Amino acid sequence: MSSKGLWQPKQPDSASMNKTNQGPRRIGQWLYLRPEKIEEYKKCHAAVWPEVLAQIADSNVKDYSIFLSMHPRPTLFASFKYVGHKFDEDMARMAANPKVQEWWRMTDGMQESPVDGAVGSASGPGWWGQTEEVFYVE
Repeated sequence: MSSKGLWQPKQPDSASMNKTNQGPRRIGQWLYLRPEKIEEYKKCHAAVWPEVLAQIADSNVKDYSIFLSMHPRPTLFASFKYVGHKFDEDMARMAANPKVQEWWRMTDGMQESPVDGAVGSASGPGWWGQTEEVFYVE
């Protein structure tokens, strides 16, 4: 995928590339949270900036959740539904938003990426580790 930041897989395979601009799908991602930043991370996510929330909605992202696991180390798991039809364009628009960029600079300092070579949400390769959905029931 060509989009940068939070949503970019590190190495998409040909099957995921074919889905890049298709319609609705569920996405899961993960990364580490610095132990000394747990409370700060929770606090900022309890009061997410309205501009960031508006951009998430405008980028066709729904049902977005972030979970925290403490074992074996603080790890975040994010899950969301992408309900649009132009994923790359929607994610590029999100990455271009100055308020989102500011939010990412703040939260990146609280996180540790599992992706080799990742330097931040706003630059490649992707900051969050990507997952493969292996089971779903509604």
